[in-house]
Amino acid sequence: MGEPIRSGAVRVQAEDDSAEGIARRRRYMVGPGALLGGNANVIMQLSNPAVGRGVVESVVEQGRYDKHPNKRARTTLTYLAVAMMGTELDRAVYRSATNGSHRQVRSTPDSKVKYNAFDPELQLWVAACIYTGVRDYLVYFFGELDPETADDLYRESARFGTTLQMRLEMWPADRAAFDEYWNAKVADISIDHQVRKYLLRQIVDMGPHDRVPRLAFRRINRFFTTGFLPERFRDELGLDWGPRRQRAFELLMRGAGRILERGPERWRMYPYDDYLKDMRGRRDLGKALV
Repeated sequence: MGEPIRSGAVRVQAEDDSAEGIARRRRYMVGPGALLGGNANVIMQLSNPAVGRGVVESVVEQGRYDKHPNKRARTTLTYLAVAMMGTELDRAVYRSATNGSHRQVRSTPDSKVKYNAFDPELQLWVAACIYTGVRDYLVYFFGELDPETADDLYRESARFGTTLQMRLEMWPADRAAFDEYWNAKVADISIDHQVRKYLLRQIVDMGPHDRVPRLAFRRINRFFTTGFLPERFRDELGLDWGPRRQRAFELLMRGAGRILERGPERWRMYPYDDYLKDMRGRRDLGKALV
C-alpha cells in the first residue's frame, strides 16, 4: 500500500469530504478485492436472518441479484465508491436513490422474520460486513496493517453505514469494541433453508449468469468466495475448505497484491472510478442511479 497512513497526525471525522480525506480513503479502495471477495461479503450480510429474508423476499425486481446480477453488482460497487470517495452531494443523491428502492423492502404479515431496509441496526450489520471485507482483502493483498492505518480504516468505514440511515454513534467506538460486537453477532448466525439454498445456488454457483460464463467461472468463483469467508460462515453453508486451499488462496492473493503494488493506479481503482464517474454522469442527465 506504499507508506503507512498516519492517522495519528490527521484526526479523521467520518464525514470528512476534503480532498485530503477523499485521497486518504482511496488508499483503502481496491477494486479487484471487491470483485474477488464481493460474493463472500454478500453471503456474510445475508447471514443475518432479517437481511437474508429481506433479499430473498424482495419485490424490487430491478434490484434482485438473481434477476439482474450485473446491475446489482454495479449498484453495490457504486455505493461503496460513493460512500468512501464521493462528495456530500454524491452521497445525498445516491442515498435518495437507494432509499427509493429500500422503501419497498419490508416484511409482510406472512414473513418468517420481521425486517425493514431502513432499520439502522441492519445497516450497522451490513456496514460491519463491508468493513471486515475491506480489511481482509487489504491484509491478503498487502500484509498486516500497522495499528495507525488499521485505526484510520476502521474510523472511515463508518461511512458504509452513515451514507444511509446508520447514525455515527452506533458505530462501535474502536476496533476492540467492534470485535465484541462482531463476535457476538457471528455467534448468533443462523441461515434458514431457503436463504441457504439462495446463497449456494445464486451466489456461490453463479445461478443467475448465462450458461457459458457460469460453466467457465463457477469453480473459480466458489474458490475465492469460500476463501474470503470466515470459518463460521463456511460451516453454515457446508463449504469445503482446508489448510492446503487456504495456503493456495493466500499465495494467489499475495501475488495479485504485488502486481497491484507495481501496476498503475487505475488497476487498483477499477471499477470504482468508472462507476463513480458513471453515477455522476447519470445524475447530471437525470437518469436512474440504481
